Amino acid sequence: MRVNKLAVIGAGSMGHQIAMLGALGGYSTVLQDLNEEALEKAKGTLEGIMDKWVKKGKISEGDKNEAFNRLTFTPSLEEAAGNADFVIEAVVEKLDVKREVFQQLDNIAPPQTILATNSSTIVSSLIADVTERPDRVCNMHFFFPALVMDCVEVVKGDHTSEETAQIAMEVSEQMNRTAVLLHKEISGFIANRILFAIQKEAMSLYENGYADFKDIDTITKKALSHPLGPFELLDLSGIDVGYYVMQQQYNETGNPLDQPPKTIVDKVEAGELGRKTGKGFYEYSENGRVRS
Repeated sequence: MRVNKLAVIGAGSMGHQIAMLGALGGYSTVLQDLNEEALEKAKGTLEGIMDKWVKKGKISEGDKNEAFNRLTFTPSLEEAAGNADFVIEAVVEKLDVKREVFQQLDNIAPPQTILATNSSTIVSSLIADVTERPDRVCNMHFFFPALVMDCVEVVKGDHTSEETAQIAMEVSEQMNRTAVLLHKEISGFIANRILFAIQKEAMSLYENGYADFKDIDTITKKALSHPLGPFELLDLSGIDVGYYVMQQQYNETGNPLDQPPKTIVDKVEAGELGRKTGKGFYEYSENGRVRS
């Protein structure tokens, strides 16, 4: 099977950048979102990023224009997936929403089309059963921000065919990402399970008064050479995203230790979701810099 047409479902913080990677990789790419304002925002954001790339010499003006010529935006799921060879779902990290989207995609996309989920924690075996093509369903986990982070976890469940996994690997590599194939499912996969362990311990240290969150971030960066501290990273990726991930893990395990900690719940209820709202653990100016 040859992939020529790519569809990305969801124009949020991950979806629009994955779509750009597809267009830069030479695929005819459609970015879909029911919210037309989200599509307009995605287009403007991508134009700004690509203009910066041109100024920095990372890409030529001609290559940028060719990529945008390959990228289209639509609120219609039928238009996006109706003739796609490969679909990447990047909607909110809620299992019921993803299952509904995959059920719709299964009815719309051609029978041979591969359906991949960009979920950061939910294994595709929890989604594949709503389709008539479980062998063509897999995880394809990009990292935030997708245009910067050079890694994709391709996860093959027992239901996923070897051909599907290999095509997902080829698509990742065509997007100029380093792809790693995982042959066994586990919630959260590899990178995030390691990250969750760090974040869980950091939150426990903070909530029990051993150190301020700023000091924990400083120690993590200076002593462990992490580019961002755990609280900075939560602000960057979105505290609500972290909340949904933790809640999903708790739903799967039933372990009270996997529930979102009180600090995270309070932040979500207050609408303090990180950089995207201007305030999370830190406060941010309009250009995204931390206020002193």
